[in-house]
Amino acid sequence: MSDPSKQDTENDRDPTAASSRNSTLEDSGKLLLRLAVAGLMLFHGIAKLKGLDGIEKMLEGAGLPLFLAYGVYVGELIAPLLMIVGFWTRIASLVFAFNMLVAILLGHGNELLSLNQYGGWAIELPMLFMLAAVSIALIGSGRFAVKPS
Repeated sequence: MSDPSKQDTENDRDPTAASSRNSTLEDSGKLLLRLAVAGLMLFHGIAKLKGLDGIEKMLEGAGLPLFLAYGVYVGELIAPLLMIVGFWTRIASLVFAFNMLVAILLGHGNELLSLNQYGGWAIELPMLFMLAAVSIALIGSGRFAVKPS
């Protein structure tokens, strides 16, 4: 009778199969992260197609030129679309993250140390978007992309 602890597993016999499965799982996770983060941001960008009045008011209050409001379209529409298809993913993610940093500073600067009515951090959603975008920039698109990085 053979010792079960010494039996070969499928992964022990073919290490490339295990590596391939791990790679597929990692690339699937990268795709899911890209789709979730960028897909959810698209809703915000599409809403801005109705107008940029709120953004322009924030810029005016900060003494910044109003034309900068159009950067929202880059950060909330173009960059997420690039992230979704996986084209220039790292650059698009950094643009996205910068957009969120500006949104945090201009739109939520007074809430940096505040909690919301449920006890959560008042800026948790924009911060989550920003940090997820930085993470995507660091890990790249994975192979399920138009231009894998």
